[in-house]
Amino acid sequence: VASRCDAMIGDRWNVTDAETARRYPCDELVPNPALELWRGVTVRAAPAQVWPWVGQIRMAPYAYRWIDNLGRRSPRTLQGLPESTVGEPFTTALRGRSCGRILAVTPGEQLTAAIMGTVMCYLLVPADDGRHTRLLLKIVARGRRATTPLLAVGDLIMARRQLLNLAALAEGAQRG
Repeated sequence: VASRCDAMIGDRWNVTDAETARRYPCDELVPNPALELWRGVTVRAAPAQVWPWVGQIRMAPYAYRWIDNLGRRSPRTLQGLPESTVGEPFTTALRGRSCGRILAVTPGEQLTAAIMGTVMCYLLVPADDGRHTRLLLKIVARGRRATTPLLAVGDLIMARRQLLNLAALAEGAQRG
């Protein structure tokens, strides 16, 4: 993990020191990254209610539809997708085009994918005796181009919206 003096603007959002220090599956795939970004959100739903929404990223990005989905709204109900599998496309955006590739998946726990020169890991951590979930996202990349602050800040804006949307949908589904 990079020391705090090596940190850049936008490298962390809503995560603890312990969450940035833990191992993620992407750490095995990119052992010496030039870029490390962490994002997190607490979801007031059990991991089993959050997981299907993470898997549904395959259908749409769940961030800002006018930026990454040409105005098309991400589904607001679960679509009954089969479990994610290694090798399949990671998400669909920009006129329905498949983007990225799933690299690793542990159902109910983590989804790791490569997209646009980065490797992203969504990790579900049970909290409050399993009644809540910490939905964590770590993004890593190789190379000097990956260390630009613009990438970190741009990702922060998009990833924050995505995680908040996924949390709201999982919480709403639990209440419904």
